[in-house]
Amino acid sequence: MTMNETSPHAKGMEEYMNRGIKEVIIEHPELEKILDGYDIGCGACMVGTCLLKDIVEVHGLPPETEKALMGRITKAIYPDADIEVPEDDGKAVVRTFTYSPPVQTLVDEHVLIKRLIALIPCINESLDLTTEEGRQVVFDGIDFIKTYADSFHHAKEEDLLFKYFDEDSEIVAAFHEDHRNARDHVKNILEGVAEQDSAKVTEHLGAYMELLQGHIKREDEVLYPWMDRDLSSEQEAELARAFDEVDVKFGDVNARYGAFVAGLEKSFQ
Repeated sequence: MTMNETSPHAKGMEEYMNRGIKEVIIEHPELEKILDGYDIGCGACMVGTCLLKDIVEVHGLPPETEKALMGRITKAIYPDADIEVPEDDGKAVVRTFTYSPPVQTLVDEHVLIKRLIALIPCINESLDLTTEEGRQVVFDGIDFIKTYADSFHHAKEEDLLFKYFDEDSEIVAAFHEDHRNARDHVKNILEGVAEQDSAKVTEHLGAYMELLQGHIKREDEVLYPWMDRDLSSEQEAELARAFDEVDVKFGDVNARYGAFVAGLEKSFQ
């Protein structure tokens, strides 16, 4: 949404809409609270390179809600703007999500990943790198991350779903960056185990958990619905077939790692 071209602030707002969201929030901190009110958690994003205009578009808000949001953003940037800001605070907006079958597969895979990362505080609390058994707990968790979360799940996103979109766009690039950061945390965790550096392992396990919690929420509630709106029925069918091929390649990965996570959950009860 853009302001009326006759508005004295129209040109300025157009420039703001084409700037990175983190940069705009730093300049106008009150925007973070405004966006949070519409369940747009850009302040917590660890990348923040998405353009403000893309942030508004990608969330797929109803027209009247988007109009209200843009009124608040404009008023925050230009307090003297002659704009009537609605009384509601945006929190009454309830969004529901319906996914195409292949995208629903990715959402379902997130459930198992979320169960694993929910156990990271327990892993950190009982961390013992001085014994083979203690180190194996971390190695088993990393095996899940590298095989299930990355090679299996992220490959479906990066090698298949994302290819239908402009991967140079700030939105898609931000999710690629999350994946790269996650892999960097894994690298540091393994280094920490080799060095028997408990502080390093704890730090990067915690950082991985924090990164993935926000990343998965943004994918389920922002990226996937946005992409689903642009996928044709033919592309959905192509993705479904391609996902099936990945499943065949990885065999019983869902059952195997599902059993692993269930066992780990039981061990911490």
